[in-house]
Amino acid sequence: MEDPSNFVVVTWDFTVISENALEHAIRISRTIQKDIHLLHILKPNTPAAEIEEKKKKMELSSEQAFQRFAIKPAVVLIEGSIFRDISKYASDNKASMVVMGTHGMTFMQKLFGSWALKVIVGSSVPFIVIQDKPTTHEKYSNVVFPIDFKSENKEKLHWAIYFGKYFNSKVHIFKYPVKDKSLQRKINTNLNFAIRFIIQNNLNYEIHSPEKSKNFTNETIAFTKAIGADIILIMTTKYISILDYMFGANEQLIIANKEKLPVMCINPKANFAAVGQFMFGQ
Repeated sequence: MEDPSNFVVVTWDFTVISENALEHAIRISRTIQKDIHLLHILKPNTPAAEIEEKKKKMELSSEQAFQRFAIKPAVVLIEGSIFRDISKYASDNKASMVVMGTHGMTFMQKLFGSWALKVIVGSSVPFIVIQDKPTTHEKYSNVVFPIDFKSENKEKLHWAIYFGKYFNSKVHIFKYPVKDKSLQRKINTNLNFAIRFIIQNNLNYEIHSPEKSKNFTNETIAFTKAIGADIILIMTTKYISILDYMFGANEQLIIANKEKLPVMCINPKANFAAVGQFMFGQ
């Protein structure tokens, strides 16, 4: 299976969280054999002396990564906005994914919404959002795939299969339990669709579901922690409103989870052709 993407982007803000994101990217890069770009977004009209200073600091971090991991990331500085130009750089240059660190939901973010979600929403390139450094530099062995009644669930399959093919990951389907018959039918439709794709791609999988669900988001996080899974795959809400930012869309709660588990965020789009390529082995 050919991956046409060029590299993995790591957002860089000179913090320990950025260094953690780089370690996750190195973990990925070793398997998919793609380069890494450290991307720092500068404020417009940043003085030349400050740009040069930051560039030298980033080059030092790149050299240190090479000394530790034998992988030397490229260094990229762009003037613009983190809310627009991270995803634009990744999309324009056909990056495979963006690895971004977050400090979780601080007090101000709880009031005004997670900036991480604002960066991610609308991107055509998926984001892996991390908080801690990876617990291991081995492959992603276990991937959690929450599944509910939304039709966008099907769009995550491309990436579940990607992890299965490249990392030999086991896919843990975590099914949302509901009593409503119409919702049950929608969930089962999504479940059957996912199972068919997974089987046709010869991936290892299991199906799990809590007996009752008071809070599916919290139970997904608890389940991921309990089985020691490496990452959670989620879809972002198609239409994020200001109220979602203010009061907390489910994505924010997973992205900034207290267990500090990595989360891959995929934005809804009509890309079933790409999924079909995996399905039929093209």
